[in-house]
Amino acid sequence: MRTRAYMRGFTLLEILIAVLLLAVGIVGGVAMQLAALRMRHQASLLSQATYVAAGLAERMRANATQMHLADGANPYLMLDYDALAEPDPPAPSALCYGGACDSAQLAMFDLYEAKIQVGQYLPAGRILVCRDGSGKLAWTCGGAAGAPVVVKVGWRGKNPDGTLRKDVGGGYAPAVAMMVGATR
Repeated sequence: MRTRAYMRGFTLLEILIAVLLLAVGIVGGVAMQLAALRMRHQASLLSQATYVAAGLAERMRANATQMHLADGANPYLMLDYDALAEPDPPAPSALCYGGACDSAQLAMFDLYEAKIQVGQYLPAGRILVCRDGSGKLAWTCGGAAGAPVVVKVGWRGKNPDGTLRKDVGGGYAPAVAMMVGATR
């Protein structure tokens, strides 16, 4: 008959420690997967914001007639759209899908298209066109007459715990600020 000293095998304590280590590893892997999904989503939103900003900047450059108007008459510089406040922007009087439009109608159509894109691609997004030479990624604009025209696009992001992500000023900062061109 075998005595207890000769019996071999795992004790209950060893098994519990192995299960605990396995559980810690699984939780760590799930946390890394969630962080990767969150970063992928943020990268996708940043890509969409860049697409919207670059598209509007190119449309503004193409419509030079409106861009050379004084700041008070330039329709592009009047764009400050928040998709949360105005989810369904009104369509302009002329939809310039290949039809004949003058430069003012084309500018209004460009702004409408930018609003639609922000509403579709960015959760509670915002787009702003202004003169700003500060070089800071913030919604406030310097507004000096000689400052470059900048397209700013952003959205209300969330922290991992679900709360709204805010900057030091208590608001949310734009994700993209793209200069349209040199000062005029």
